[in-house]
Amino acid sequence: MARLYLVRHGETAWNAEGRLQGSTDVPLNDVGRAQALALASTFAHLGIARVFTSDLARARETGAIIAESLGLPAPEVERDLRERRFGIFEGLTRDEIHARYPHQWRAWTGRTAMPEGGEPVESSVGRMHAALGRVWDQLTAPALVISHGGIMRLWLSDLAGHLQPNIANGATFVVEREGAVFRARTL
Repeated sequence: MARLYLVRHGETAWNAEGRLQGSTDVPLNDVGRAQALALASTFAHLGIARVFTSDLARARETGAIIAESLGLPAPEVERDLRERRFGIFEGLTRDEIHARYPHQWRAWTGRTAMPEGGEPVESSVGRMHAALGRVWDQLTAPALVISHGGIMRLWLSDLAGHLQPNIANGATFVVEREGAVFRARTL
């Protein structure tokens, strides 16, 4: 049976500091590398045949560690799995955003506007859905997909019809598809 395991990348220094990364290319830290190794043992007996990642370093490194540990080929990059853009909020903590951009922060957290340079929800969800569809169409065996917390949360919220909680580094979801309709659940 075709199946995807959708995983959020391991931790970065910015994750540990509570900074919004968005499309900024931040590498894994040592904790993130250890998380990737731990994930590899989780997937060791699930018949994973391929690994797909976003083009951002934190996802590519997570995927590379897992693929190497499982004896799989290097991950295949699917650019549209990348995190959504947070615009002027990137690189800042929530407290810093609130202090520097109080009106934009309230509008964003109230879901009435995007920060300057940010990617709209509909665009992010559509991009993620299309990327997972392309990956799915290539499957002949289970595959691992490494992406990012913000875009995964939006996509999973769209599937569920209500806002999902924040997604931890290394969190894993089982994704199946019937026709054109995806379903997801935690592993």
